[in-house]
Amino acid sequence: MERNNRSTKMMIGLGVVLLVLLGRLFYVQIINESYKTDADNNSMTREIIYPPRGVIYDRNGLLLVGNRISYDIMVTPRQVSDLDTLALASILDTTADFIRDRMAYYKKFRTRIGWQTLTFLKQIDANVYMRFAEEEFRFPGFKGQVRTMREYPFNAGGNLLGYTSEVSPEYLAEHPEYRAGDFYGRTGLEAAREKELRGKKGWHIYQRDSRGRTKNAYRDGEFDVEAEPGSDVVATIDARLQQYGQRLMNGKKGSLVAIEPSTGEILTMVSSPGIDVSVLAEFGKHYEELSRDKNKPLYNRAVSASYPPGSVFKLVNGLVGLEEGVLQPWMQYPCNMGYVYTSSGRKLGCHAHRSPLNLEDAVMMSCNGYFCYVFKNLLENPKYANTEEAYNHWREMVMSFGFGRPLGSDFPSELSGNVPSSDYYNRYYRKGRWRFQTIISLSIGQGEILTTPLQIANLAAIMANRGYYYIPHVVKASEGVEIDPKYYEKQYTMVDPSHFPKVIPGMWKAVNAIGEGGTANVGHVPGLDICGKTGTAQNPHGKDNSVFICFAPMDNPKIAVAAYIENAGFGASWACPIATLLVERYLNGEISAGRQDLERRVLNTKLIR
Repeated sequence: MERNNRSTKMMIGLGVVLLVLLGRLFYVQIINESYKTDADNNSMTREIIYPPRGVIYDRNGLLLVGNRISYDIMVTPRQVSDLDTLALASILDTTADFIRDRMAYYKKFRTRIGWQTLTFLKQIDANVYMRFAEEEFRFPGFKGQVRTMREYPFNAGGNLLGYTSEVSPEYLAEHPEYRAGDFYGRTGLEAAREKELRGKKGWHIYQRDSRGRTKNAYRDGEFDVEAEPGSDVVATIDARLQQYGQRLMNGKKGSLVAIEPSTGEILTMVSSPGIDVSVLAEFGKHYEELSRDKNKPLYNRAVSASYPPGSVFKLVNGLVGLEEGVLQPWMQYPCNMGYVYTSSGRKLGCHAHRSPLNLEDAVMMSCNGYFCYVFKNLLENPKYANTEEAYNHWREMVMSFGFGRPLGSDFPSELSGNVPSSDYYNRYYRKGRWRFQTIISLSIGQGEILTTPLQIANLAAIMANRGYYYIPHVVKASEGVEIDPKYYEKQYTMVDPSHFPKVIPGMWKAVNAIGEGGTANVGHVPGLDICGKTGTAQNPHGKDNSVFICFAPMDNPKIAVAAYIENAGFGASWACPIATLLVERYLNGEISAGRQDLERRVLNTKLIR
């Protein structure tokens, strides 16, 4: 009886297994045709359709980056058989040796390559491509491919726009949605907006005959996928102003950044020396030359270089002093060619000017001594227990201006600069062993503090807005392209807006009070009411750096600018002329007759040796 039960159970089990197998067979052969499709793969070929990459416009609708048709020859080495090398070389207008070398390379690395399809020849002539298309069936494993490549109809913003390049193995490892031979945005706007610009690839599936020739669409195109073009991007920059800024910066090393204060939109971002757009379309051919250039044209100084801000930082110390109550606009401090800060007579020097000065005139004349007094009062403020506590609060207020941290721009590779922490000084000098005299250089924007040109341009925008800024950005919202809501939000400093009007008259006088000792009179343009502040930042590697920030007009400002010129001396020498010429061109559309000699001097002088 027990044996019969065991036999019955075995029979039932076998029956269940048989039913499962029959059901699976029915599903595979009758219901699910994907297996049939897979089996047909040996007689099918898939042709990738590359979408046109989205184009880039400037804020006024001028085309900055467009597309042109490019023809490539692709190869799947595993599918190549009975190759007539001489015939293929003749059709493709190349040499048989080139083809043999490539095939030898594919054979050597056949395991690594597998069934990948690789680019055999890039950007061939259209006539060559058409000749190959007629004979393609003779060369199994080879096929033609049409795609779009970048073109640049307007010479503006090479570093800002960035370039595209073929994906690297490292990039493929992190981005499986790409395949060998694809292109992607590597730097600049191309990289920042890769997701929107690239679009989505499609494909056509064709049947092949026994000779490898492409015949009809498979299943009447049922499994084809249409490519989706990339979205167009509208940049915030003014292309003609950008181009003019590049001309002003030609032969100089540094940055020129202009912002619309009311929006935070970047109007101009020049890094000099930079990349000319003429090399972007075929960047790979020029990369080695550019990467070896001692002046580093690939390096976007506007966002990736850190410099001491110099005397433009006095504006921040003055405003913090007003907020903390240790400074009043009427307070006067003496300056006899500098500020003596040790018992041995050690002095932080200053240029000759009348003394004593109040806040407004100290800004106009950029007095070092005055702002040493201000910084001393900040760090020795009796409401704090010690220097370290006072310094920590000062640092917090400085960082609210956007220093010591990335601003959060949508432009890649933005550095943070540096506002040193008290921990840094505790490690360097030992806790409790440092005081105002130890870090006196911070009074005038020297010492350990470092900023990017974008950050000091943002300071100009803060002054223009009387206490707040919008995070600087280079892309405008448009159809298919959204920008982060944070770019619409006002970012307030920790200084009450009521204090800014106490400082701005000194900036106006620096430019417009002719004959009163202002450091930026060279930037005066009748009727524009430019407000500015010069800076001369010490440079341990050579001549001082020339710095200038400004905004205009004084009321309802339309533009805020920062110019930072390496090894160019006083702020009034080069940074001020360059920045104010840019402002004049933007607001008036031309340079007035009285400043055309200045313009010629700037355009024709090269400071790079």
